Amino acid sequence: MTQIASRISIYSSDAFGVCSALYELGGLIVMHDPSGCNSTYNTHDEPRWYDFDSMVYISGLSEMEAIMGDDQKFIDDIIYTAKELSPKFIAMAGTPIPTMIGTDFKAIANIIENETNIPTFGFDTTGMHSYVSGAYKAFEALAKRFLKRNDNKESRREKSRVNILGATPLDFSINKSVECMKDLLESNDFEVISTWAMGSTLEEIKESYKADVNLVVSYSGMGAAKYMYEELGIPYVVGTPFGKTFAKKVVDDLNEAIKTKENKIAYIDRKIDKEADITIIGESIISESLAYAICAEKNKSVNVISSLETDEKLLLEGDYFAMFEDEIEKLLKGAKTVIADPLYKPICETDSNFISLPHEAFSGRIYREQIPNIINKSL
Repeated sequence: MTQIASRISIYSSDAFGVCSALYELGGLIVMHDPSGCNSTYNTHDEPRWYDFDSMVYISGLSEMEAIMGDDQKFIDDIIYTAKELSPKFIAMAGTPIPTMIGTDFKAIANIIENETNIPTFGFDTTGMHSYVSGAYKAFEALAKRFLKRNDNKESRREKSRVNILGATPLDFSINKSVECMKDLLESNDFEVISTWAMGSTLEEIKESYKADVNLVVSYSGMGAAKYMYEELGIPYVVGTPFGKTFAKKVVDDLNEAIKTKENKIAYIDRKIDKEADITIIGESIISESLAYAICAEKNKSVNVISSLETDEKLLLEGDYFAMFEDEIEKLLKGAKTVIADPLYKPICETDSNFISLPHEAFSGRIYREQIPNIINKSL
């Protein structure tokens, strides 16, 4: 019973992470599900839904199709729709029912691509993991499919080139945070080639191989960053540029990574105190970056509870990885100040000082207007 959430919310699912990561890129995105997932996604987790057209659909899987295993109808519907809409790619995301009946999305993707000649992805999402897992897979798949090594040497450029990896509204909402990241980099003599994947087209993302360095602003972008480092030789810096001091540190680390060709975690040298003044709950890279910014600007000790899938190497000593309500509640015992989404408040001790930091992927649209933009801004 340890995985039950009885008082707090749950994070947006992995299928929604796929949709959010690919939303702006001109693809046909299909969640294989009876019904309901699409309305939940567009109502609570997709703030771009009413302002930005995207081809996100549901398959309408029926009970009889699930029982009989009729994948052919699913395949035929996608092929028909693709021929009507001419998407730049096709992506399928699984949900609990296809998981239960063992749908082979990779095999279906091969069939559809052979029939349509359109790049097709089949993601084995289950609806039982968080958005981070789905977005990670989607960005990694984009990198592996569309980015190729270019050995043609270019002449020396005045500005270094950078990609921003891991930007979705599930983490950064639509409060201009992503735009401020780009402004920060451009004001420090970087040319931003692409943002994965808010504000960039698929064509711009295909140019990502030209970058000198990547900036990973959430764990969703780590798969693509690792691929580009291993296959294309592009180093990466991990960190979300919150606050003035940490934003400068991120920029300095980007320049250092270009010189050394070595990856860097910008917040790795944060001061650690096991009896911290503040505890932050949330996504690993974002929370660690905020912790560094608070330490630097407010001289407060901070620890982090990463409540989502991550590489534990991205967490500092004294920080915790805990995904379930009872685990998180135990770690909050004695916490002096807690910074987290408001829906975490029921499991915090009543005498803790609770500071609200809404997270779109956790509380949806409820507190959207209260999500602050603290990119390169004094805390």
